[in-house]
Amino acid sequence: MSAKKFNYGGFFIKEAVGNNAFSYDERENKKIYVPELIEANLSDVKLGNMPSFIEIEDGVENICTGLEYMYKIVEDKYSAKQIYLFDNHNQSFYFWCKALNENFINKGLKLLHVDQHKDTRPAENYEVDISNMNEVNRYTNEVLNVGSFIDPAMKLGIFSELFIVDSTYTLRNIVKGPYVLDLDLDFFSIDMDYIDYDEKIERVREYIGEASLITIATSPYFIEQERAIKALNDLLLI
Repeated sequence: MSAKKFNYGGFFIKEAVGNNAFSYDERENKKIYVPELIEANLSDVKLGNMPSFIEIEDGVENICTGLEYMYKIVEDKYSAKQIYLFDNHNQSFYFWCKALNENFINKGLKLLHVDQHKDTRPAENYEVDISNMNEVNRYTNEVLNVGSFIDPAMKLGIFSELFIVDSTYTLRNIVKGPYVLDLDLDFFSIDMDYIDYDEKIERVREYIGEASLITIATSPYFIEQERAIKALNDLLLI
């Protein structure tokens, strides 16, 4: 299919802000890339070669590459849903606000967050007009990072309740909708192999079925991207 492009992404973050602030002073490479958003089928999803997250590990600069684009997934069987796929998880905040401003969702829904991490650290500030998408763009990429995007969404009233699935116990809890599903594919990383893979796939498929808005992060720093894409296909190609 010919990709439909949206006016979001396709730029570098060069200052020590957002995700680019991690180990910024110690790094040789000083910029990370935010891919452009396009509309595509699952078969069109590809890994890219631009640095999306850089961190120092044991004195070594770890340059992580993510997706070639951010994707709004369009498949006939998911035509009633909005599914957004991207690399760094703070992008969820942008797409939650986008869905609100398009009147696709209402404020005050539950948020179901499926992730290896809770991502509930306080943000640097909470100064953003969520009705202004230019402001949301700035805030998402210059203030938020992969661990601090949920707290602002709760404090700004985007969601009313937060349910976190990050363990065997919480995976087996019953969460009744309606809710927005926020999935980090690092839930399928090697570190989470203590939970049966098939059980995770089956349960998350159930979550997908109940949600109208789904945000999915591939989290390059926290899971091998080929493994993330396999989990994505196992979840959605049914």
